[in-house]
Amino acid sequence: MLLLFTLLNERYGLDLHWADWLYQWEGGRWAWRDSWFTAELLHKGGRLLVAALLLMLLALIAASYWSLFLRRIRFGLWYVLCCALLANAAISLLKQATHVDCPWDLLRYGGQYEYVSLFGAAQRSIDLGACFPAGHAGAGYCWMGVYFLVLKYWPRWRWLALITVLLLGGSFGLAQQLRGAHFLSHDLWSLALCWWVAALMAPWLQARPVAASDVVVGFFVGILDLGCCCGAGNGIKGESFLLVKSNALVLLPDVGSLSKRV
Repeated sequence: MLLLFTLLNERYGLDLHWADWLYQWEGGRWAWRDSWFTAELLHKGGRLLVAALLLMLLALIAASYWSLFLRRIRFGLWYVLCCALLANAAISLLKQATHVDCPWDLLRYGGQYEYVSLFGAAQRSIDLGACFPAGHAGAGYCWMGVYFLVLKYWPRWRWLALITVLLLGGSFGLAQQLRGAHFLSHDLWSLALCWWVAALMAPWLQARPVAASDVVVGFFVGILDLGCCCGAGNGIKGESFLLVKSNALVLLPDVGSLSKRV
């Protein structure tokens, strides 16, 4: 689908149509370029947020060598870190290879350069741009590995994880489009690259066996399950029951059937 969009974009200028509409909607200038909401909160603040997430992930990895709870998902935490770093590296390398200008650099939007398509920009040797794919949107989408981590350990929360990552990257990308920093296709390619990196590395994560003692029941899942157990008037109900004994975590499946024996 992305390749089809790229071909249609090259043929019909879909990026230009969308950017033209945004530019005119903002009054014939990039009015949101220096806005507090887009420039300070979503751009500068977004970078600080991503840096904080990275530091928190590193702290969790370090703590996993002492914490029994985190030790169970240490492999998954390393997977998320590798996905984020590789996705950003891929975006950075493509930026240097594609030579695409930002919208605010183009004559039609008050800049100084003529518009050159993606395929044409890669052949230029002077005044090289470095705006494709979108780096800031990629900083949000690079956490796509979280979806596969949650899919493995807490599958019932996988869609929440995916939506959160999409909202993070999407808000970063839209803010940059409003500022004139990127075309729509720049963000879509960043999303695709981050997804491909995470998906291609997912078998590495999924292939790691998960024994009963390695299943970590999330706090919310545990609360819901234990709540069902405590609130049942005629026995034990719920999908799972967490038994904590001798510092071990054990998942007992299908314990709802125990109610018939009590």
